[in-house]
Amino acid sequence: MAEDPKWELAILATVQGFYEKLLQEAVEGEVPVPAGLETVSLQGDSDVGEMLASMRRWLRLLDMAISPAMLRRAFGEQTDPEIAEAMLRYFVRKKEHTDSDRDKTDIVATFLYRHPRVPGQWEQRGYGLDGSLPLSPFEIALIEILADSDLPGLPEEHIQLLRRFDPLEEQVLRFRDLNALLESGLIQTVRQLKGTLEDSFFHPGVLATIAPYNATFGAKFDELFRESTKQIKDFAGELEDQGGTILGSVDGMDVTVDHVKAMDEENLLKLDYGQALDKFRRVSKLKQTLEQKPPMKRGAKQAKPAPKPAVKTASAVVVNVPFNLKAMRKAVTPQQVAAEETKLLKVEESVRIFVRVADPKFRQVVPMRFFNLTLTPAEADAYCADYLEEKSLRAGVARVLLRLVAVTARLITELEELKRANNSPSLWKLHADSLVTLLEIGGNATENAERVSNLASQRGHRQQVEEIQTSLKKLRDYSGIAERTLTGSAEAKSAAAGAE
Repeated sequence: MAEDPKWELAILATVQGFYEKLLQEAVEGEVPVPAGLETVSLQGDSDVGEMLASMRRWLRLLDMAISPAMLRRAFGEQTDPEIAEAMLRYFVRKKEHTDSDRDKTDIVATFLYRHPRVPGQWEQRGYGLDGSLPLSPFEIALIEILADSDLPGLPEEHIQLLRRFDPLEEQVLRFRDLNALLESGLIQTVRQLKGTLEDSFFHPGVLATIAPYNATFGAKFDELFRESTKQIKDFAGELEDQGGTILGSVDGMDVTVDHVKAMDEENLLKLDYGQALDKFRRVSKLKQTLEQKPPMKRGAKQAKPAPKPAVKTASAVVVNVPFNLKAMRKAVTPQQVAAEETKLLKVEESVRIFVRVADPKFRQVVPMRFFNLTLTPAEADAYCADYLEEKSLRAGVARVLLRLVAVTARLITELEELKRANNSPSLWKLHADSLVTLLEIGGNATENAERVSNLASQRGHRQQVEEIQTSLKKLRDYSGIAERTLTGSAEAKSAAAGAE
């Protein structure tokens, strides 16, 4: 691809200006700029080729001075997207890439994903004429931004690596505890995956896959970290009120109330995860210590610890500990519901694509990860409907059927996941939480389905009533299996086995 030297100079000048601003803030003063690269000189009629050569040398030096952590802290709500796009062009167009280049590109692409020029821009979805999903809006935007760059190829083995990110993103959303996330090895696994992609990492298709994962991981990590620090600070406040000073010991060192007061979680969250892992782990360990031995109230008698149940195996923990389903359902958070709604939309999309492109003879049996999802003729028709946006009874019935199918499919999937996690209490808890959330969503879906069914009955549409009730029965059956499984009833195992 032929280079436009003036366009190249404009990109580098934008990067230079941004880098120099970061260094000025770091050193709290002016940064001397090489002769000929001052802002005034760049606007003159100097030889562009000579200026480009000087600029590239200067930026190589600035690259060594600017760490990924500095870049992460610099990109905020007020950052101009034009700067981020110029930074992305700069990193992608480099002839040779370092690990630092990859980390910085990762940060810039994720920033662009989190801050679209038009709110909701990346959530728009469509279908190709053959029923397949086209390129995502974010990937299209990246292709446009990098249209004048020589892009790396994308070999088949790297395409296969990219397919691992969707399951990893689903795994992220299941975590409910900071320590479980940190000890899962997920951060190291993803970092290794990114490194394995080599120069393919700078391909728009790769960045469009990784940036959404980063955004999901970042949001979940921040949520769990803030929950942990809040609990620690609550413990510290309670201890201080009692006149105490030492909260507990982490790695052989006492942690005091003053240490907790000085904790700046916002600054910690802006560090690179690789650099901050030890600090994150210490916060997690402190939280665990305080949960096991919280500060005692002054004058209070120490409660006698309850005898521990005789548990010989990890699987016994899952089976013998009763699950307070009613309390757990009341404790479902809006964040849990939002995460599950995202998964339900993915299920609806997957089923819709299959039904629309499959042979009509086989479209009612949809292959899922652990099982075949069997649709009724009415459910299959609903997934092919082109009138879902209508304000009509038939559209309302179709939307109800779509939701009932999606919730039922997710319930079966989580039941299967729960069985496979029987020997891992932490994973079992993650899938149990998902089932509890699905039961809440399923309850709301049932209420809405009954309302639409009653409306259809009032209008004399008996067939539509039967179609809704058939789908409702499947949802109720699997909801019952989920409830019995979670509450540890005697018939839970045999019932769950029927979900295969």
